[in-house]
Amino acid sequence: MTTASEHSSTGPEPPAARSAGWVAALCWAVVALEGYDLVVLGVVLPELLDDPSWGLDPATASVISSAGLVGVMIGALGVGPLTDRFGRRTMMIGTVTMFSVLTLLCAVATGPLVFGVLRFLAGLGLGGVLPVSIAMVNEAKRTAGGSATTTLMTGYHAGAVLTALLGIVVIPALSWRAMFVIGALPAVVLVPLLAKRLPESMPITPEQRAARGNPLSTLVRGGYLRSSLAFWVTSFMGLLLVYGLNTWLPEIMREAGYELGAALALLLTLNVGAVLGLLLAGRVSDRIGVRNCVLIWFGAAAVFLALLSVKLPGFGVYVSVLLAGVFVFSSQVVVYAYVSHHYPAQARATALGASSGIGRLGAISGPLLGGALLSAGLAYPWGFYAFAAVALVALVAITFAGKTAEPARD
Repeated sequence: MTTASEHSSTGPEPPAARSAGWVAALCWAVVALEGYDLVVLGVVLPELLDDPSWGLDPATASVISSAGLVGVMIGALGVGPLTDRFGRRTMMIGTVTMFSVLTLLCAVATGPLVFGVLRFLAGLGLGGVLPVSIAMVNEAKRTAGGSATTTLMTGYHAGAVLTALLGIVVIPALSWRAMFVIGALPAVVLVPLLAKRLPESMPITPEQRAARGNPLSTLVRGGYLRSSLAFWVTSFMGLLLVYGLNTWLPEIMREAGYELGAALALLLTLNVGAVLGLLLAGRVSDRIGVRNCVLIWFGAAAVFLALLSVKLPGFGVYVSVLLAGVFVFSSQVVVYAYVSHHYPAQARATALGASSGIGRLGAISGPLLGGALLSAGLAYPWGFYAFAAVALVALVAITFAGKTAEPARD
């Protein structure tokens, strides 16, 4: 065990240990900004559709939304290897600066084409935020559990809720363009703080970089290939559930006979369950390990999604949806925690980026699946059975990952 005297004789305390509090707080703020930017399109879309000068229709709006998600996917896949090559701090500052500047430019977009291009480019920066943030908070905390990751991801939901609340107040008074200005302004304070307070958690010399080679190769060699495939399939299914349910739950509940107001309230209940699930999953994974937690969470998600097919009276349906939200939304976050602890430090951000990026294909597929079921008249009850089956596939896939997570290390 290293003593205080040893620290004084061998050098200063590692930056990650000294600055763990700053790392957690700043990464949480960055993820909250990501939540804001990824949800803001949905908040301003009604205004954009009503603007006659843009001539925007639902089909074009869907293309713009998809362009942003594709940008996020490419960003996640690309930034991970760059982060493991050149360092966490550098890439964090770069991604936050990039998506903030491009978000600000969205405020002065002159039409759908320019707006769509800017959303795609902003997505490249947004996609890099999550892999870098998760890598940094887990390296700072240095535990094998998942609470660092799940606590971090509450920032995403905080940002999403803030977007909706600001939209109610800001859009009628200042127009939809102000929402993008507000989303970019925090970078004026945040970027200097990142530069001043974030440690470089894994400094790499040119010699070390040459010896380690391409971090992408780590994902497919040395026994990691099977785990990587398992994580990719699981992430695809996990984000399919999140985006599919967030998009179509109100409409599916209307198909089941609930009023629109109740259906929207159930969507809010689902997301309240998500926050509770994040907090609970973090504590549970710290006690029993991230792998066991992922298995339990996806198994419970499958059960509670299937139970949503049973129409319950009054308060019962809210309890059912709340429990589904607890397990469905946080399952994928625990997968990220598992990935973070499973790979060596020099490939950690690359592994997280790959899981997040490939998972974005599931994010695109989720709304398509729900829409297809609705178009076929099968949304209720078969939509819930289909989503339950997706959770079961994720459960089976994750069993092929390594049986024990490696402890976090630098």
